[in-house]
This record gives sequence, C-alpha cells and structure tokens, in this order.
Amino acid sequence: MITAVLRRTLQAGLLMTLVTALAACGTSAPQGGDKAQGASPAGQEAKGAEPSAKAKEVRIGFQKYGTMNFLKAEGKLDKKLKDAGYSVTWTEFPGGPQLLEALNVGSLDLGHTGESPPIFAQAAGAPLVYLAHEPASPKSEAILVPENSPLKSVAELKGKKVALNKGSNVHYLLVKQLEKAGLKYSDIQTVFLPPADARVAFERGSVDAWVIWDPFFAAAQTATKARVLADGTDTVSNHEFYLAARGFAENNREVTSILLEELNKVDEWAKTNQGELAKLLSPQLGIDIPSLELASKRREYGVLPIDDKVIAEQQKIADTFLDVGLIPKPIQIKEAVLSNK
Repeated sequence: MITAVLRRTLQAGLLMTLVTALAACGTSAPQGGDKAQGASPAGQEAKGAEPSAKAKEVRIGFQKYGTMNFLKAEGKLDKKLKDAGYSVTWTEFPGGPQLLEALNVGSLDLGHTGESPPIFAQAAGAPLVYLAHEPASPKSEAILVPENSPLKSVAELKGKKVALNKGSNVHYLLVKQLEKAGLKYSDIQTVFLPPADARVAFERGSVDAWVIWDPFFAAAQTATKARVLADGTDTVSNHEFYLAARGFAENNREVTSILLEELNKVDEWAKTNQGELAKLLSPQLGIDIPSLELASKRREYGVLPIDDKVIAEQQKIADTFLDVGLIPKPIQIKEAVLSNK
C-alpha cells in the first residue's frame, strides 16, 4: 500500500530533510538526492547527445513537493523499472531551471518543472520533449509581501525589489501581473534568488516582494503571515510538466510509458488522501503539516497528455517572454513535442 511504503521510506531517511523554515542556503547546483549531479565534466556525455541504444540507467530529477516527489517516496517506479532491466538514480534540484540545465548538459533523462523553465531551456537549445502535464493550478503561486508592508497592489511594485527564481514558473506570473497592473517588466528591480535564499531576503526586508510557488508559498504564509498581493487566478494556468531528453525519450519509450502510468497512480492516491500525505511528507520536507495541507488544497491532480490547447498556452508564454526580452529568439513549442510514431 502506498501509505505503508511512504512511511517506511520516510522513516528510513532516504530523502533529505529541508531545513525548518526553509532558511537554508540554496544554490544553482543540484541539492541532495540519491546522487548529486551537475554539469557533465569534460569527457562525459556531450550536451544534447542522443543515446543510440536502450539505456540501462534512468536518471530522474525532482524538486521539493509534487507528484514526482510522491512517486520517489512511494518506491514502486524503481521496482517496475528494475523488473524491466533499468537502475534508477534520483537527484533533487532547488528549481526547474536548475533541473533542466542538468538535462541540457546530458546529466539527466527525466524530470518535472512548471511552465516557464522548459521555454527558457528550449530557447537555449536544450534537447527536451514534453511528455505530459498536470491540470492548471493558478492559486499555487503568488506575489507575496510582508504582513506589515505598505504595498496594497501590484501597481505599487514600480521601482521596488522583487525576488524570484530566474526562469521558474513564477517568472510568467510576474510578467503577466505587471502587465495587468499597467507596468512594464523593466519598471521593477528583479532580484534572482532560489527559494531558500529568497525566503531569507524576504524576511530580512532586503526585497519588497517575493514571487513564489507552493509549498514555499504556503510555508511563508504560515510562518510569517505574508500577504498575497496577487496569485495566478485569471492570469496564468501554472501547469506542471513532465519532460525528457529527446534522445532518451525516443529510444526508451518503455521507460516513459512506465513513468506516466506510475505517476497517474500515485497522483490519484494523493488526490483523495491529502491530509495523510501532508503528515507523511512533513518530516521529509521540513515543512509543517498545516502548510502542506494548504498547498495540497490549492493544486490540482492528474496526469494529462500534451494536446493542442496546452501547446498553444506554452506558445503564448514563449511569445510573451520574447516580447519582453527574456529569451533571445523565437521558439516553436510544437518542435518539443514527441512524435507518436
């Protein structure tokens, strides 16, 4: 049963603990995991290299919280892949941009991110493909200000310092909320920090606002009583995507099929057991149960195929980023969708 396996996994301490209050220093390198991996040193697999045969090792990247995180703890994917002749290496990352950089340099085969990171990665030439996505969760990300901040609207961010993880899903939220408020992206001072460092800067008052996603969003609300200036409602979709290196996906469809099947199973369990899930994940993540319950209520569950609608939504984000100068050239999202042949 998923519950029992999760509990044994957590008790065995197989996953790293996030420092309580999320004040630990984050970096742009992979964090913790079963095997830390960064950019491939010289002599290892070249950037964008495509394997010519079936892989024997499956290298999966994951972040704090989300279905991939649940799947790792549950353990059945490892067993299924082992039965199919594969070993599995899991690596934790502080955010989607860092995860996709590892994929770009050939250090990772599979992973999950929000909607913006694959756009930045594709613009940088990363050989990625979209495998599936989760339903929209617009309330799972927001622009926060301290409880006693005088700021009452997004329009008042003009000239202010705003922290965010560069290239993450919240980058699009920020752009669209500024646009909605009649501001240009250049009207604010962006401070690029990973979640842990941004939390420290936010609490110290070094920045005026923080654009962040769950569960860091929920933890900040619970611990600091941070106020929501605006979330993604009626502004962005905030999809989570499952991605792969193109060469790996084309040559190892058995693996991607098994992955999506197991993701769907654990997602279905999580959807109907949110309270229990929060209790089990709390010691693993170092985040209190109320924060995790809050985060769980704001997200949607399910593994959906890539279709024309979601491709169009991603293309809109890519075009927006091009217009404001965040990516250097136009891209076509459909080119990063795996053929069914």
